[in-house]
Amino acid sequence: MKRIVLFLTMLCSLSLFAKTPKHEPVYYLSYARLFASSQMQHYPELWQTDNVKQPKWDYTQALMGKAMLQAYQATGNEQYLDYALKFADYFISQDGNIKTYKMGDFNIDRVNGGSFLYVLNDIRPEKRWTIANDILFKQLQDQPRTKEGGFWHKKIYPYQMWLDGLYMAEPFYIRYAVEHNMDKGVQDVANQFRLVDAHTYDKKTGLNYHGWDESREQKWADPETGCSPNFWSRSMGWYIMAMVDVLDYMPEGENRDMMLKLLKRTAKNILKYQDKKSHMWYQLTALPKQEGNYLEATSSAIFCYAFAKAANRGYLPKKYKKEAQKIFDGMVNNVFVMNDDKTISLTNCCSVAGLGGKPRYRDGSVQYYLSEPVIKDDPKGVGPIIFAAIELSKPIDKKK
Repeated sequence: MKRIVLFLTMLCSLSLFAKTPKHEPVYYLSYARLFASSQMQHYPELWQTDNVKQPKWDYTQALMGKAMLQAYQATGNEQYLDYALKFADYFISQDGNIKTYKMGDFNIDRVNGGSFLYVLNDIRPEKRWTIANDILFKQLQDQPRTKEGGFWHKKIYPYQMWLDGLYMAEPFYIRYAVEHNMDKGVQDVANQFRLVDAHTYDKKTGLNYHGWDESREQKWADPETGCSPNFWSRSMGWYIMAMVDVLDYMPEGENRDMMLKLLKRTAKNILKYQDKKSHMWYQLTALPKQEGNYLEATSSAIFCYAFAKAANRGYLPKKYKKEAQKIFDGMVNNVFVMNDDKTISLTNCCSVAGLGGKPRYRDGSVQYYLSEPVIKDDPKGVGPIIFAAIELSKPIDKKK
């Protein structure tokens, strides 16, 4: 029965495309519905997202869970809520413990689930979601840090800060700090951005390197700066998305002013590297003519979301809403594919990329970033494109 309802939902969304002019709210919401319904068709259980074989508490599932909750809020389709709720119900016990989660790993990716639980608690309040978030906050309290106070990306990646880590921790951290009246926590969040900017920003390109190693011990780290050697579009996406989501809770004052200034500079510089024909971005941001480089969907989806939301809320000028519309149109034309079963897929997704590690050492080279698998329906793209479609369906807040 559920599959029949999903199929009808997708058919309804498809019929709306034919009847609705582009850039109308219902047009974007139809895409949000179609991607959300297709996600449920492709992965009957949310934990299966990212093609995992066993349930695990990780950022990709949390990201998709949050997207499904926002799709529910935007459309009222309770199937999306049930899908996310079933995932949360499996992982979070009645006493708030999180299955498969090991705090001692100090993996900052695992904290991202706190943002998902916050949205779920807004919709269906339960004490166990709050207790679980207390546990995730405890990890941040104990997370190893650089000498200047920056969070290590993981225990197995000592002395390293990656752009990815800001999205994994800071949107959750800022909301927790504000709701618990933790001024030091608010300051700590702002300082994480200050440190990453200080160590990874490249004045020549206006971009930020993927990672920074305080110890300079990694093979990928520049002996002088500690930075990795290349600019990866999705890491820039995590970085700007972190800023936009943090600004929702950052109080007025010096820290907020800093964040707004950083966001405007980052958005302006990212646009310099946009492919003018497709309005998308290449896997290696600053090397569009590099052999083997390709227009990458997950980063483009993230930039689309960040620009649309930031314009809607007054964090960026209104023109960025039109930029987001262009990105979305470019993705429709280049990486959205309709399947025979009436589902939709997102193609040209970089499966994963990182730095260091075992047994395969990731050296951050051009060849490395272009060697990672290119897949379809990666949650790191599908989640943000749902976010983007929802934001594009909303009006700009004229009070901002």
